[in-house]
Amino acid sequence: MKKTWLFLLLGFVPCIIYAICPVCTVAVGAGIGFAQWLHVDDAITGLWVGALIVSVTMWTNDYLEKKNIKFFGRDIIVAIFYYVITLLPLNSTGLMWHALNKLWGLDKLILGIVVGSMVFFIFAIWYNYLKARNNGHAYFPFQKVVMPIAPLIILSLVFYFIA
Repeated sequence: MKKTWLFLLLGFVPCIIYAICPVCTVAVGAGIGFAQWLHVDDAITGLWVGALIVSVTMWTNDYLEKKNIKFFGRDIIVAIFYYVITLLPLNSTGLMWHALNKLWGLDKLILGIVVGSMVFFIFAIWYNYLKARNNGHAYFPFQKVVMPIAPLIILSLVFYFIA
């Protein structure tokens, strides 16, 4: 356990963290599409973008682990790769860095991505911890879906009233 927390403090994703379910990733992707279509605030959209990046990163790292593909800094390199391929197009299309699109002095989209990434990651870790404590079983049906998605929905409501 100490090793896991040390990695987290250093910013590394330990190999014992497994990907979150495909339903979560589809839900996050659908949330992003609907947000743009409904003209939802960028802070809320950013929450879901950040969660999607973390989910895809976890999937990729889990896949690489199963295929026994290992190299130095793999987890971090994969995470950086997904953030770069997400943020570069958003930046190049002009969706970021508008002077009037700020919350607490930060770009709303960037703020949402950071908060969404952290929340999704924390709740995915918490789910894996709870599952391990319960002999590899979830405490309730669809817990793997509910735990990371429910906080995003709650934060979306909070950002709706703040932004």
